Amino acid sequence: MPYIQVKDLEMFYEKMGNGDTIIFLHSGYSRGILAFAGQMLDFQKKYTCYFPDFRGHGRTRCASLEWSTPQISDDILEFMNQLGIIKAHFIGYSLGANVGLYLAVNHPERVSTLTTIGTGGFCDPTGAEEFEPEWMIEKGLHDMINQMIERHEEAHKGNWEEHMRQSAQDWRLYPQLTENQLSSIECPALFITGEHDPFAGEERVKRLASLVKGSNYFVVPGGSHRPHMVRENPILVNDTILQFLVIE
Repeated sequence: MPYIQVKDLEMFYEKMGNGDTIIFLHSGYSRGILAFAGQMLDFQKKYTCYFPDFRGHGRTRCASLEWSTPQISDDILEFMNQLGIIKAHFIGYSLGANVGLYLAVNHPERVSTLTTIGTGGFCDPTGAEEFEPEWMIEKGLHDMINQMIERHEEAHKGNWEEHMRQSAQDWRLYPQLTENQLSSIECPALFITGEHDPFAGEERVKRLASLVKGSNYFVVPGGSHRPHMVRENPILVNDTILQFLVIE
């Protein structure tokens, strides 16, 4: 469970497996290994898997509590540089999916393939207000508050309110990629959504796939925003991604 110096970060990451490199990009409010607990065993059999904790999340440390999707994208690029990773497959979920889109747009030479879960590729602030700390306190969401304190203590130094404000702000602002930018993505891409995902449903993912030449999309039957997770349908999602990686 090593740390690596990435710009102003002591970035925490976990690594397992052997083979071509996959970098897993976690969602907001989560951290690397938690967001992809349902993928670790299947993917490490054939791939070297990296699970970094983003700026402002998990066990990654930084003096500043500020972060954004583009900033995290730059961090991941430097993470690759520090570890000597020339090119990687990326699998991103929610916030991490948007980070993956930024990497594919701005640094195509570093992206072998891109798989996203739970993004439609365009900013949609719907629901962000329910994650503001004041709203959570008013609604008595003490279990989630305690989870945020415990999960991100090293990143936010116990200031869970600032963590939630940063997350809500990023949700409202990003991604800020144009149709032309998304259409510039050249790597093989697979866009996944759950049938009942309120943030990135079938129509949004179809639109994203229509912009990225040669890409595919997959709708997980009965799935929510997190169809890859253990209590949903990780086997179907894993098999779909693994088949995509083999073909590409």
